[in-house]
Amino acid sequence: MSNFLGEDYWTFRYQHNTIGWDVGEVTKPFKQYLDQIDNYWLKILVPGAGNGYEAQYALNRGFLNTNILDISSFPLTNFQLKNQNFPEKQIHHIDFFEHQGGYDLILEQTFFCALPPNRRQDYVKKMSELLNPGGKVVGLLFNRDFENPGPPFGGDSEAYRKLFEQEFNILKMEPCHNSIPPRMGQELFFILQKDQ
Repeated sequence: MSNFLGEDYWTFRYQHNTIGWDVGEVTKPFKQYLDQIDNYWLKILVPGAGNGYEAQYALNRGFLNTNILDISSFPLTNFQLKNQNFPEKQIHHIDFFEHQGGYDLILEQTFFCALPPNRRQDYVKKMSELLNPGGKVVGLLFNRDFENPGPPFGGDSEAYRKLFEQEFNILKMEPCHNSIPPRMGQELFFILQKDQ
């Protein structure tokens, strides 16, 4: 695969603070979803975690098996400095498509939209591979197209359903009612589940 949207690209974006997707904290959809889970033994992955607000929130809530992954070491190093109680073995500096593991819950926050659309089929297969039986992918997807070439890359509910139903049961895919103001009306909240 070419270096387009590879480690150097994302490291440059972080180094120059051109990270418009980063809102500086865990967003309400993830906060509210995690708040209603009481199984603290779940093994969680946040791919493309960047500054890792969702992982930080999950760990602080008691989800001790939370893992973060990013292709760039730059945000992971910053995350470690700010979260020194976060286990180092649960911080993965690797390409998502090369990662191995088994997870009960994967949180999707601006990772899917950062991948070139021609990798979406690979994303679905890899998510399925990483999930334990009965595991879930939960998160947000853009419900719009973008005028400029991405990232971010958009889409719509119909296209997402066709893509995900090949590997998952779609438990929910609906307009997100608690998006951050700049994204209000432009996001879908979804829950996918792998067969038991």
